[in-house]
Amino acid sequence: MRKVNKEKLITAAVKAQKMACAPYSKFRVGAALITENGKIISGANVESASYGLTCCAERIALFKALTDGEKRFSAIAVVARIDGGGMPCGACRQLLSEYAPDAMVYVCDSAKPKQVKEFSVKELLPGAFLDFRPAVV
Repeated sequence: MRKVNKEKLITAAVKAQKMACAPYSKFRVGAALITENGKIISGANVESASYGLTCCAERIALFKALTDGEKRFSAIAVVARIDGGGMPCGACRQLLSEYAPDAMVYVCDSAKPKQVKEFSVKELLPGAFLDFRPAVV
């Protein structure tokens, strides 16, 4: 796996955050995912009046990457304007466990991009639901 330029990835996430569609919560989140080949794909959260239809920045970046044919990821940066940054939700953690299991996750407050918390996807969701085969009885 190639070395990730963390600062460049966080900068891309901050730029993506500006594109968030958060008319209800005003909580704007940006994410940037980097492939093993160094391609950066970004995403921002998109809200709906029907809150269950809202989609997180992490999932949007991941879905964009997957539908563009990308399959191997090194890291994802997630930024939000909140102390310590916005942590990925359970749904995002599950999808990252399925599609980017070896990736690093960088989280920070977009106003403090040098104060980064780092996690592996496996640390964020130990025991992820990844085996879909029924048990043999």
